Amino acid sequence: MGESKWDHRGFMELTRGFWTLCAIQAGVELGLFTALDLSDGRRMPLAELARDIGSDERATGMLATALTGLGLLEREGQEIALPSESARFLSEKSPEYYGHMLLHQSHIMPAWIGLAQAVKTGRRVASSSAAESGDEKRREDFLMAMYNGARYQAEAVAEALDLSSSRNLLDLGGGPGTYAAQFCLKYSGLSAVIFDLPGSAPVAKKVLAKLGIADRVSFVAGDFNRDPLPKPFDAVLISQVIHQEGPPGAAALIAKAADVLNPGGILAIQEFFLNDDLTGPTVAGLFSLNMLVNTQAGQSYAYGQVREFMAQAGLADIKLQPAKLPPGSAIMVGTKV
Repeated sequence: MGESKWDHRGFMELTRGFWTLCAIQAGVELGLFTALDLSDGRRMPLAELARDIGSDERATGMLATALTGLGLLEREGQEIALPSESARFLSEKSPEYYGHMLLHQSHIMPAWIGLAQAVKTGRRVASSSAAESGDEKRREDFLMAMYNGARYQAEAVAEALDLSSSRNLLDLGGGPGTYAAQFCLKYSGLSAVIFDLPGSAPVAKKVLAKLGIADRVSFVAGDFNRDPLPKPFDAVLISQVIHQEGPPGAAALIAKAADVLNPGGILAIQEFFLNDDLTGPTVAGLFSLNMLVNTQAGQSYAYGQVREFMAQAGLADIKLQPAKLPPGSAIMVGTKV
């Protein structure tokens, strides 16, 4: 028998990982990090912090101690300060604020608690996905979480895909328009259409207006599983979308996207891909479980499965496109004959 991968301490730290996440989520939800982001950089007395965020002083001190231990706050006695590294991602005053992703994770946590039941029944635990939610705040958190998560990834995707000869792009299921925006910022002669559910439009319009490209990116509202897609396009991007669908739905969506391409046009699919032997990578495997508990039939797909879906849709020259993406993420590209 080989040497164990885990020692006792490492295993215990692994199983307590959710404590860390919950502590950071609480700080974001209470507005603690934003309250501490002071223009004069001073330390804030604990009593003042508790008053500002409307919380119990004793409990706020306990949370501050935990967040200090994580390196996210600085504490000297009863005075608390926010390091610049924490302000960058956790203060709402920062353009790189990551809090929407943390709030989205908080929304889906109850479904994860029911993971064993989902595995037992093969059915999701959540009553609805964030994309389907009628709760406007939850949906905005979801859309802005997608923007938070994709902001820098979109730069890598735009760098990896050559659209210099394309006149227009369809960002299918593009939500807040993160990817469409990056491509239009890179290619001055490119126009783009975001096709997504109507609830995504207000957030997308805010993002595009802020980036100054609202004149080149339009939003078409619709359900890609039911409604016809606009056409034709020189390029179609499906980024982090097919994991919402079961295999028949994923294959149908890829075929539908290929159908609106001009001859010679490219279809690019960016996803969390599993290895063909289904041994990982870890992030794609865990993300597949996230789809299990939160969607009707969603899952992560292996490279070979997506390649087969693309071939069935009539695409040729199907390949993985080299890109500087996080582990588990990749881009598969095919060309319409």
